[in-house]
Amino acid sequence: MATSFKNNYRCVPFLQQFYEGGAFVVSSDASFIACACGDSIKIVDSETAAIRSTVEGGESEVFTALALSPNDKLLFSAGHSRQIRVWDLSTLKCVRSWKGHDGPVMGMACHLSGGLLATAGADRKVLVWDVDGGFCTHYFTGHKGVVSSILFHPDPNKQLLFSGSEDGNVRAWDLMSKKCVATLGHESTVTSIDISEDGWTLLTAGRDKVVHVWNLHNYTCKKTVLTYEVLEAVLVIHSSSDFASCVGSFSKKREETSASSEIYFITVGERGVVRLWSSESAVCLFEQKSSDVSTKMDEGNRGFTAAVLLPSNRGLLCVTADQQFIFYSPVKTLKDEMSLIISRRLIGYNEEIVDMKFLGDDEQFLAVATNVEHIRVYDIASMSCSYILAGHTEIVLCLDSCVSSSGCTLIVTGSKDNNVRLWDVESKTCIGVGVGHMGAVGAVAFSKKRRDFFVSGSSDRTLKVWSFDGLAEDESRPVNLKAKAIVAAHDKDINSIAVAPNDSLVCSGSQDRTACVWRLPDLVSVVVLRGHKRGIWSVEFSPVDQCVVTASGDKTIKIWAISDGSCLKTFEGHMSSVLRASFLTRGTQLVSCGADGSVMLFTVKTEERIAVYDQHEDKVWALAVGKKTEMLATGGSDGAVNLWYDSTALDKEEALRKEEEGVLKGQELENAVSDADYTKAIQIAFELRRPHRLYVLFSELCSKNDSENHVGKSLSALGKEEFRLLFEYLREWNTKPKLCHVAQFVLFRAFSILPPTEISEVKGIGELLEGLIPYSQRHFSRIDRLVRSSFLLDYTLTGMSVIQPENDANDKPPVDIVMKTKTTDIKLLDEHREPENNTLSKKRKSRSKTSSKKKAKGVAYTEVAAVPLAS
Repeated sequence: MATSFKNNYRCVPFLQQFYEGGAFVVSSDASFIACACGDSIKIVDSETAAIRSTVEGGESEVFTALALSPNDKLLFSAGHSRQIRVWDLSTLKCVRSWKGHDGPVMGMACHLSGGLLATAGADRKVLVWDVDGGFCTHYFTGHKGVVSSILFHPDPNKQLLFSGSEDGNVRAWDLMSKKCVATLGHESTVTSIDISEDGWTLLTAGRDKVVHVWNLHNYTCKKTVLTYEVLEAVLVIHSSSDFASCVGSFSKKREETSASSEIYFITVGERGVVRLWSSESAVCLFEQKSSDVSTKMDEGNRGFTAAVLLPSNRGLLCVTADQQFIFYSPVKTLKDEMSLIISRRLIGYNEEIVDMKFLGDDEQFLAVATNVEHIRVYDIASMSCSYILAGHTEIVLCLDSCVSSSGCTLIVTGSKDNNVRLWDVESKTCIGVGVGHMGAVGAVAFSKKRRDFFVSGSSDRTLKVWSFDGLAEDESRPVNLKAKAIVAAHDKDINSIAVAPNDSLVCSGSQDRTACVWRLPDLVSVVVLRGHKRGIWSVEFSPVDQCVVTASGDKTIKIWAISDGSCLKTFEGHMSSVLRASFLTRGTQLVSCGADGSVMLFTVKTEERIAVYDQHEDKVWALAVGKKTEMLATGGSDGAVNLWYDSTALDKEEALRKEEEGVLKGQELENAVSDADYTKAIQIAFELRRPHRLYVLFSELCSKNDSENHVGKSLSALGKEEFRLLFEYLREWNTKPKLCHVAQFVLFRAFSILPPTEISEVKGIGELLEGLIPYSQRHFSRIDRLVRSSFLLDYTLTGMSVIQPENDANDKPPVDIVMKTKTTDIKLLDEHREPENNTLSKKRKSRSKTSSKKKAKGVAYTEVAAVPLAS
């Protein structure tokens, strides 16, 4: 079977950074989320995490508050610059902006009518703005701390605005009287406010671990619910929510409680669990058994930071401290109890991608190791994080995957906690732990054939071989893995490990600039590969030959013979350290990635670099190659993961299709020319991008009678893109004297047809005109000199009596020939009489001598013009 070489890969962004914490807002239909990400705002699809568009806020702008208009057409933003901006999401342009607060804006809310915008500031003020005019309509003061939350009353008839502050107070503001009508107290910072469905009950939550239920008739506290947890959000469950059907079972059990006064609400906070409460009984009706938040619960990184109840039965969205968007859907169990399942998990910020591998035979999942202590497994089809493997106590540095002899998909990981862990993908649990390394484990590799052991390498400079002996499928706790062999392999940290396809050898690459090949299972040294000038970052065995490929910090890739350790080939091209290199196409090609952010494709036999891709903005640390499809995945310091699909066959089909279309269009062009249909022929020539053919067609039109109308008719049928191409071709033709006459004529007709407004809209017209003007001036000067010279020739020939002025039969008045010089004007009258002809001859000789002298000095300027005398 012939090996089909890969000539090109098509990049598809898989994971992109879209949220770095802080402000976000969900659209009214929950179809997209606007997230603050650095100095920009990302508009993200809530289903796939694909970035729809980006709103650029400007340099050093950090967004602290976001809001959407009710129709989701306008986006409001504010940041540390204190500038409040209104963005049109259809054009991504700022339609108006203004400054109002004396400090950063910490919260925003848009009125249901879309005409008012309320802002809460760190300057302890609450301001209300007219959206269309950009002027302040209400100015509220009274808070003694940073105003952190703000909310309009959902009923447009109730002109009320609520604000919560770090001073522990919630204030109710009457928009009609422009006064504070009530002050409601907490013992600590107020973090969230919500209003019941009937509009007469207010719920407030704070960091004092309680939820207050307020009666808006008289602004008294109806109930205080103790939650024993620092809260970040309180959400009232409305009857249209999909949670309403689940809480119905609770209301049935509590027949003594009036349905009209019972309010169910959800709280989330530092514990990272979702809880459901009743306002009347003040008891927790539902609580998640375990937290889905995977980060450590330290002081600066706690549980959930925000939550939103989504419309249209889309469930609950919870945002974690490590920038995860977790979507929950409520379901009923067989016992008619409520349960929450994760419908999808979007990762807003991946920090640095350090390693990744495809999972299973079908390769539908991708395991990714980032700068956190757990592994994230992504579904490639939905671009969602399917689940997380948590167990390490420090950052995971490396991973590998395989399908065991029993058909189970396994993952092995190495971490800074000096341990290796073995995971079962099906049960999503850790089934084995290997303890024994004295330093961070930086490299792991599974057996390729028997798949019953793996090898690990550490910064303690040792290699260890771990067996699967003792593993049991029904174990509830991970077993302790045992090392079958150990060897002190290198003088510095081990960066990479690879096992041979037949499990007989293992190769290790180290920062000591060497790669060592060891015989398994006893780790006996076979050969040491020396030749790199810097540390080795990656090693891999060829799938078909007895050789090893290494990638090094010296910007080179080398292929080594295992038999004698000699260097067979060296590949160059990267501008910085090469961090990963892998074989493709049954060992006939190489793919590599480096610290320069590039991905390169090489042919092994000829050492030729086939393609270079630059889709990353920083170092590319991770490279995964699918075993069956040979699909690639790359990730690096920019936190992005790109998928690469082999597009060689598609590119070939596309080239053949374009060639066929070109042949058909070419024949159509010839038919149009033979039919003298120049308008159609010129349009086809533009489609085929044939400038020479266009020149020939325009030349033929210029030589025809009534050429201006013919050329004008052909140009009138062109669009903006065709005119842009035409100006590019005219710029080239105008530089050549042989072609400039046609170029000038067509350019004149184009400027006659197009109005100035349309000419200014042509893309790159400024640059095109800069190329046209100098040559046009040069051509004009040359033609002007030729015309003046032709007048001198007419005068000379007339004076020599070689040609006679044309007179009518009645011998009409003569011609007055005027010669203009810098000093004199001489008039010569030819009345067809001999004496005067003699006089003319003498003066001609005198003029000839004077002209010759002046030409010799190089200062003569002569212009001859024939002017008919008056009768």
